[in-house]
Order: sequence, then structure tokens, then C-alpha cells
Amino acid sequence: MGRPPLNKDTKLCISLAARPSNIGTRFHNYLYDELGLDFIYKAFTTTDIAAAIGGVRALGIRGCSVSMPFKQDVMALVDVIEPSARAIDAVNTIVNDDGHLTASNTDYSAVQSLIEQNGLEPTASLLIRGSGGMAAAVAAAFRDNGFRSGTIVARNHATGAALAERLGYDYAPEVGDRTAAVIVNVTPIGMAGGPEADSTSFEPDTVDAADTVFDVVAMPAETPLIVAARAAGHPVITGAEVIALQAAEQFERYTGVRPSAEQVAAASAFSRS
Repeated sequence: MGRPPLNKDTKLCISLAARPSNIGTRFHNYLYDELGLDFIYKAFTTTDIAAAIGGVRALGIRGCSVSMPFKQDVMALVDVIEPSARAIDAVNTIVNDDGHLTASNTDYSAVQSLIEQNGLEPTASLLIRGSGGMAAAVAAAFRDNGFRSGTIVARNHATGAALAERLGYDYAPEVGDRTAAVIVNVTPIGMAGGPEADSTSFEPDTVDAADTVFDVVAMPAETPLIVAARAAGHPVITGAEVIALQAAEQFERYTGVRPSAEQVAAASAFSRS
């Protein structure tokens, strides 16, 4: 179909991150072109988040995706915070309606959707490795879906213990010999280009004992942990699924158009190519 030529009425959506990637830019612009929408998407970074959000408001920027380290700081700069963001004190999406800024967290809602889509039972034991902003979104989504038997594993005692206490979960500094029915990696272990790109976040015995393996790392989609889980015959949930779902929800919030599952899959594949 193709989007209209750029003009004075073209709506702008942006992302704000310490280290912007091309994933969101390629995902959203692919769908604008596919659906013929008069939008454009651009990634930015900033050293002045208050001024950047002021610019979103003043310039009529329609939507703003927020990544680390700005997910908490923007909460004081918006007008409305939806429950998805309030539940974890972190924002990843801002929608601008004529200068009125509404914040939400589509990471949280994407994980909730994946829990439901994959039929994960809330009686299952849960082991989550990580304690950063995304780990908080993942852990809160599981807790709010009824998972009560959980352990947060994190080397950072302060953030790990605080997250576990807030959610009513146990805390451990290392995985050790712990096992659970559902294991989730929310660390950079296995991320392409990172120092531990070829590593898995859980030992083979922990992977073998799991019923479902979930790796939030999106690049590559087939992380070493996901490869090991598939080899063990376990159902998996990938970071590529998370990022596609959360981006699709952002897209709908910005444009009012919900792309089809096929369009989301195509945009996700294009964004990671």
C-alpha cells in the first residue's frame, strides 16, 4: 500500500533510550508502510529526559516508547499513569492526546498475554533470573496472574531482595541447584554481541527439570537457553514474542489500528533482520 509522502500533518512517534536500537524503528515504519498510515518513527537518546518529555508534549509527538534508564524518571513527567505501569513503577509507552500524556507498560501486558496464550498454570513454581526494570515487569505479570510460588535470582542483592519482597517471592543470589516448573531469564546472558552471548542463564539440570522455558532476550530469538530447551523437548517462550506483542500494543495505542497477527510477525521478522 505504501504510506503517504511526508507532509506537514505526518504524525511522529519516537523512542527514548540510552542506547537506541533499530528494532522499534524498523517494526513501526514497516507497518506504517504496510498499512498506508501517515506516520513516521525515529529513535533518539537524551541526557535531559525532562526536556525530552517536554518536547513530546509541546511538539505534539504522538507516541513515545521509553527504555532504560528512563522508565522510572518519566513517571513524574506525565499526566496519567495506567495500572500496567503503576504495578511495577516503570513506564515504557507514552501516548500524547493534545498535550495530555498517558503512560503505560506494554512489556507487562505482553507477558501477561503470553502467560495466558501458553496455558501456564498459576500453581506452577517459578524461577526468574534478573532484577532490573524488565525483570520487574515480568515478575509482576506472573504474580498478578496468580503465581504465588516464585523465586527471584539476582547477583544484585539490593534490587533482587527488594523485588522479591515487593511481590511476596523468595530471593536467592545464585541459581545453584534450584529448579522450577517455569524458568525465566531476564538478564543479558545469551544476548547477541554481549560478553555472555554464548552462555545460558540456567544450568542443564535446571533446564531439564523445567516444564516451560522463557527467555526475554530478543536478539537472537534462538538464544542458547532457547536452543537448549528445545533440545530437551520443552515448550518455550521467546523474547522475540515479547517484543512483537508489546510493540503491537504500542502501535495500536499510537495509531488506533491493530495490525493482524501475520502483519505483526512480518514486522517483527523485518525488525530483527
